[in-house]
Formats: sequence, structure tokens, C-alpha cells
Amino acid sequence: MRTLIVTAFMSLDGVMEAPGGETGYRNTGWTFRDIEFQPEAYEIKGREQDEAGALLLGRTSYEAFAPVWPTMVEDFKAYNSMPRYVVSTTLTAQDPRWPATILRSIDDVAALKQTEGGPIIVNGSAELGWALADAGLVDRYHLLVFPVLLGAGKRLFSGSDKDKELLDVVESETYSNGITKAVADVKR
Repeated sequence: MRTLIVTAFMSLDGVMEAPGGETGYRNTGWTFRDIEFQPEAYEIKGREQDEAGALLLGRTSYEAFAPVWPTMVEDFKAYNSMPRYVVSTTLTAQDPRWPATILRSIDDVAALKQTEGGPIIVNGSAELGWALADAGLVDRYHLLVFPVLLGAGKRLFSGSDKDKELLDVVESETYSNGITKAVADVKR
């Protein structure tokens, strides 16, 4: 069975919306506006690409990434060459610039997890992340927590009333710019 990893940039109050400058959010670009760039804080992002066997996205993130990521040949070389999947009930066709297999349900994701291959990485995709976590399909979280409070915005975790879930923090580090890396496995 494949490992499903949700990876996110997150504010200290749990917001993950528009970290890189996506339109429509008042605090868009919050990861780079006021926080000094330190390459070592982002080492995990390169490691994810090296270790991943597939990329899984929700429709909104897919539509935001598809026009941009293929042009970022060096930054996203591995993601641009690995199998990509998008979970959507409304998407009618994949973007020809960045083809992906369309999955229609969380059950389809559960079936994908049963296949052979490396870890499945979920980037962005707040609503998909909520559904995957609520269905018990997330195995690991890769989080970069930024020293900022954003208040409103899409959060990493849903507000659903569910049973407590314990995590085993297997890696953590805080960098001099205040970003904290937390890698945590979901205890089963």
C-alpha cells in the first residue's frame, strides 16, 4: 500500500490558503512577503519530489498549478514528470499543458493507495486534504509552519467533529527565520 502524504505551508493559526500569490485571497503570498527566505527551510520540498511516486491534487489547486508548474522546469522537474491525479466531480477534461488522471471520489483515492509505487503527495488542495483526513486516508503530514497569524482563510484541517487522531512527530526543526518544519505520521 502506498503512503499518502499531505504537505502544506501553514500559518501558526492553521491557514494554508494562497501561500504563493494565488489570486482571490487578501493575504495572498504570505509565505514570502515578510519572512526572510532561507533555502534550508525548504529542503523538505525537494525531498518530497525525489521520494514521491505520484502527485494528487484537488480541482482548484490543479487549475492553479497546471498553467504554471510545467514552465518551472528546474523547480518542479520531478512533479512535471511523475503521474498526476486530480480529484474532482466537476472537471470534464485534463489540462493539456499538464495532463492528469481524473479521479471522481475519495473511494478512487483509496483504490489508488492500494496500487504499487512510491508515496502519493498532496500539495495545496485544502478541501481534498480535509476529505482525505476525515476518511482516514492520510498517513503523514509534511508541514512548514510560518510565524504569522492570518485569521481568515482556508485551514489545513477541517472543522468536522471526529475522533481524536494521534500523530508521531518523526522530524522537526525551527529555522532562524521562524519557520518550523514538522513531519508527523498518523498513528494507526
